[in-house]
Amino acid sequence: MPPGACAAALDPVPHYTGPLLTRPLAESLTRARDAGTGEWTGSLDLGRSTGTATLAADHWQWKGETYAYPGKTKDRTLYYWDGEEFLAISRFGSALIKLVPTDWDAPTFEIDGIKMLPSAQVSPFEDARRKVALIAPAGKTVLDTCGGLGYFAACCLEGGVTRIRSFEKNPDVLWLRTLNPWSPDPDAESSGGRLALSQGDVSQEIEGLETASVDAILHDPPRFGIAGELYSQVFYGQLARVIRKGGRMFHYTGAPNKLTSGRDVPREVAKRLEKAGFKAELAMDGVLAVKR
Repeated sequence: MPPGACAAALDPVPHYTGPLLTRPLAESLTRARDAGTGEWTGSLDLGRSTGTATLAADHWQWKGETYAYPGKTKDRTLYYWDGEEFLAISRFGSALIKLVPTDWDAPTFEIDGIKMLPSAQVSPFEDARRKVALIAPAGKTVLDTCGGLGYFAACCLEGGVTRIRSFEKNPDVLWLRTLNPWSPDPDAESSGGRLALSQGDVSQEIEGLETASVDAILHDPPRFGIAGELYSQVFYGQLARVIRKGGRMFHYTGAPNKLTSGRDVPREVAKRLEKAGFKAELAMDGVLAVKR
């Protein structure tokens, strides 16, 4: 894509507002029905709210809508109502992509079985909140290079960002976002027009961004083996070009291959960022860099 070209923002896509089920929730509904209680109270939007369902023998009602009881369900799977039945939130295109429940309400997601967000010891949303705090988004224009489920964007909106420009390459990840109540909706009133979400490969799209046009950057790329171009010296040079002097960037790296090969990816990244014009230091599970 030539310089100056830029991916178009996504057309408005309605976010799903129906119930989301896990295996434990589905079993809880059927137990309440079998016990003859007539009602079930809890959350059907991953902890964002609570409400009461009215239970009948062959169907149940939630917020004025009628649903069938789900059939057989699986662990580590989320289900949504497609208008006729409950289906797993997963797709198989170039890879199997799946929204996965956690113990923390906010879900993570997997690509070919590889978990893309931490959830073992902390909520993936709280993890994002801590990382976003490193760039202090209030009053700033932020570039979110690899949007994923949008948790960085949501925390920036929560933190008073002026504007956040977010790119996501995978259309199936964008589909997951429309089903996840923790993912921010660019068209929602709460977003206030501050979130611009585009489908596109940021390694190409960044060429169309103006020099010194953002105050801060959040860079959460897939691991190096999947998206090596997002760890390249060329790409880091582009990041240095679009961020203003003194601007902060958090770059997630994790610690891949450290145990098996002794490779220290965070320090490798820090060296490349220094070469690109940043002052870099290790922070959390990545690198915090400041444009010199």
